[in-house]
Amino acid sequence: MSEPGQESRCILETRGLTKDFKGFTAVKDVNLKVQAGTIHALIGPNGAGKTTFFNLLTKFLKPSAGSIVYDGTDITRRKPAAIAQQGVIRSFQISAVFPHLSARDNVRIALQRKLGISYHFWRPIRVLDQLNQQAVALLEQVGLRNFAETPAVEMPYGRKRALEIATTIALEPRLMLLDEPTQGMGAEDVGAVTDLIGRVVKGRTIIMVEHNLNVVSTLADRITVLNRGEILAEGPYDEVSRNPEVMEAYMGARDVE
Repeated sequence: MSEPGQESRCILETRGLTKDFKGFTAVKDVNLKVQAGTIHALIGPNGAGKTTFFNLLTKFLKPSAGSIVYDGTDITRRKPAAIAQQGVIRSFQISAVFPHLSARDNVRIALQRKLGISYHFWRPIRVLDQLNQQAVALLEQVGLRNFAETPAVEMPYGRKRALEIATTIALEPRLMLLDEPTQGMGAEDVGAVTDLIGRVVKGRTIIMVEHNLNVVSTLADRITVLNRGEILAEGPYDEVSRNPEVMEAYMGARDVE
């Protein structure tokens, strides 16, 4: 969560964001503001429009109407690569690492991309050595130093997600978008990854889609609840979790906690 008293400003805003699919409206007139330096969670029942909205934010879908403003600039019509260059980096629901490369090499590739030398494999070995040191330092931040030489395919699932977070941080994002970071994990891994996110993203701006409400209650400064493509409620977890409309949407008037 953000530090108490931290000065906050709007870094991302959607205005009337809408997405239609051949007569079906998946996202309808969504107005959202995300404050810099906070963790903002998107939750909602199945079919609420969370994934569609997330794909609109990251430019994998084009909106039918409305606009997206990032740090004062309209990015509605920009390509995913263009917003990535502006510091908007997405971590996917399914672990997106190179399975047969070591953890260190996965992070090093991200560092090379940041420096603009992703495919310059003829660079002097001393340049790569320097990046190796940075890569290992990032692995240490996420508790993976002992896995530096381990191929990603051989790592436990929770460790792979930690590796993905390390590669995301290597790109020095100004805005991180985490798509179901604890999807498919057992309770032990969920706790470890939740602690990791809370530790390494401090001071960064995060938008997170997450189904696990315990994770949301632990990490999120603010929550937006979507239902049938529209904003149903918004606010801190304690307030949102007791909203009768939210309870009804999730499980028929039962508390979401």
